[in-house]
Order: sequence, then structure tokens, then C-alpha cells
Amino acid sequence: MTETPADPRQTLSASEVREAGLDDWRHLAHGIRARFRTGDFATGLRLVERIGAAAEEADHHPDLSLTYGEVIVTLSSHDVGGITSRDLDLARRVSGLAAELGATADVSGLTQLEPGLDTADGARLAPFYAALLGGEVRDDEPVDPSGQVPTMWFQEPGSGGPELPPTQPEQRWHLDVWVPHDEGERRLQAVLDAGGRLVSDAAAPSYWVVEDADGNRSCICTRMGR
Repeated sequence: MTETPADPRQTLSASEVREAGLDDWRHLAHGIRARFRTGDFATGLRLVERIGAAAEEADHHPDLSLTYGEVIVTLSSHDVGGITSRDLDLARRVSGLAAELGATADVSGLTQLEPGLDTADGARLAPFYAALLGGEVRDDEPVDPSGQVPTMWFQEPGSGGPELPPTQPEQRWHLDVWVPHDEGERRLQAVLDAGGRLVSDAAAPSYWVVEDADGNRSCICTRMGR
């Protein structure tokens, strides 16, 4: 474990987050995330209550998802647009609270989804998609502040990395599927075992381009090399 910067407003690199020793947590697209298996709803509710109290004490608040049998926690410092020591400190506190209740961390299957639209004029289309998804435009992209739908983003043609042969018919939408840094190759193998095809691994382990049997492409993304 490496020592993290003391400045609570300094954003950390992906490697600094990985080296912080947070075994229960993984860095995805826009935050660090953990899943705690609680076994029942009542235990999950108690964990959420304790996390809430810790968050109020730290004046730093996570996104929480409570379902029967598990609690998913996502942390990021929205004021600086990245991960900071504040997130690492609260993550350690949350892990301790979960352990006290007998909840076990499970990093397998942690995923964050981003739909991407290939377009040369995303700023012009952003208001439409913000209205469609019930969100608002921020930095020329539609965003849902409530977190009900995944963040959508625009990619200009030719900006996606290594040159790839065109799809037939032309594909405009694609999925960026963010997984933990140590999950990328396993997720890729699962896709291949399910009948998918590897289109390019030129940017791996940052991302792999895959396609389904009909040629629709997606990317398996990690924080490695970013």
C-alpha cells in the first residue's frame, strides 16, 4: 500500500487508487465501487444507516444502492471530478462498518455502463437526449443527476483509438462496459465463450473491442493505462 497525498482536493491517478490497498473496492469509470453481500434486507438497511452516519460525519457522501441481500456503494469527489483521499478514507470506513455487520465484500461482476453515440456533432444532439432521458446538459453531454440512467457520451468518428474495419451496416451506438482492472480478461473470455468475437486488443488492457454475432461492437474498458 502506498501513501496517498494529504491534500483532500488533489485527484489521484488510477495507479494511486489501485495501490491504496482497498481490497473491497474497484475503480470504474467515474468512481470507486464496492459490493457488500449482506444476506438479507434488514442487515443491508443497518449497513446503509451506518454508512449514512459516517458520511455525515465526514461531510462526504457516497451513492448507495440497497437491494435484498446486498449493498453497492460508489464514491467519488464530484467537486474536483475524480478520486481523492476523501474517497479512500471513507471507503476504508465503509469496509470496516460492513465487516462489523458480517457483510462480505464481493468484487466479482462489478460493472459500470456507458452508452456511446458516434457523431461529429454531439453538442447539437445533447439537448434532445437530455430531454429524452429526463436529465440536463453538462459540458455538451446529457447527464441524469438522479443517477437513474447511465451517463451517455459522444465519440467523434475516428477518435476511438486503433483503426478498425467498418461494421456492416454502419453502427452508431456502442456500449462501453467498465470493469475492474483485474476483471478485464475474464470478462473478455466470457464474451468469447458466449459467441462473441474479439475485434481488437491493440489498446488492451485499457480496452478491448468486441462484437456480437451480428457485428454490433462494444468495448470492455478498465482503468489500466489511463
